[in-house]
Amino acid sequence: MSRRAPLPAPVRNAGEAPDVDEAMSTTSTEHDLHSDTADVVLQSVPLGPQWPTIDPFLFCAHHRDAYPAGNGSMGPAASLAGRTIGQDFAGIDGWNMYHGDSVPGFPQHPHRGFETITFVRHGLIDHSDSMGAAARFGRGDVQWMTAGSGVVHSEMFPLLDESGPNPAELFQIWLNLPAEDKLVEPHFTMFWGEDLPVVVGDGFQVTVIAGTFGEAVGPTPPPSSWASRPESDLAIWHVVLHPNSGVRLPAARGADTVRTVYVFEGDGATIGGHDVGSETGVLITAQIEVAVTSGDDPVELLVLQGRPIGDPVARYGPFVMNTEAEIEQAFADYRDTGFGGWPWPVDDPVHGQDRGRFARHADGREERPPTDG
Repeated sequence: MSRRAPLPAPVRNAGEAPDVDEAMSTTSTEHDLHSDTADVVLQSVPLGPQWPTIDPFLFCAHHRDAYPAGNGSMGPAASLAGRTIGQDFAGIDGWNMYHGDSVPGFPQHPHRGFETITFVRHGLIDHSDSMGAAARFGRGDVQWMTAGSGVVHSEMFPLLDESGPNPAELFQIWLNLPAEDKLVEPHFTMFWGEDLPVVVGDGFQVTVIAGTFGEAVGPTPPPSSWASRPESDLAIWHVVLHPNSGVRLPAARGADTVRTVYVFEGDGATIGGHDVGSETGVLITAQIEVAVTSGDDPVELLVLQGRPIGDPVARYGPFVMNTEAEIEQAFADYRDTGFGGWPWPVDDPVHGQDRGRFARHADGREERPPTDG
């Protein structure tokens, strides 16, 4: 038996930030660093669980949960009393159940008109979708999924270690699709952490999730992605700085390329000679090389870069189109078709206590990472 995920409520869901372009473009002085930073640092905003972004990105969610030991059924070996099960985002004891009721995570839900890029630093995600694809990934892996005309997927966080904690940390980036690609066929891709190019220098390390960094070239994006077009100048970098070290972010190719740097770990950084506090996102000039340095503590950054698509954006929960009429059509199509239906017996599938990392595609082809530590 399968059940269709309910239609989204007419409010922002937990996986959606406020109107992010507005947040990053605000002229409020509380978001400015200094009046003299226009040469490098153009705008600054504090970070919460959902980070503001600029076109072509829709938003970035940063999930970090200190899950306890598992209970043998891949859920937490802890009382769930006091939690709003099904809508648990309060961070009680440092972790959330999200929409899960026994295993933490996000049971089946629909998407249309954009892409999700999920970068998992710690922990594991069990993915299942309406295409019939499935995966268990984490520990540096990246899943890139083009929702296109419509896909339903589930993202659960199995807690496999029954003898100790199960920390989880991931980023999910929503990348818009150009108008002409909004209704392409859905596409599922896995990039194993061991295969991602890493640039190592004197006191720094840059993992290239998308685009290029110097001579390092990231994995090939899905065919209909905005990132697959050379003119998009799109890049996603995870940067680690050791104490009292630095890295130079190369100049972007495009004259209108936009670059945002998120300082999410450590006690702040210096960007282009200007101090940036911890848990801060900064919009910086992309067309010049910019030095980023750390102080006495290590620092971690996420960098999102790309040329804007420039299309109008109409958003409602998990649907991102160009007009309100297209949003209404997305609801109608989901009601009528379920975006292909849900081929799994439960809304929140997990893939077994003993299974390692894997990806099974809709055509039945299965792949595994080079190592499965």
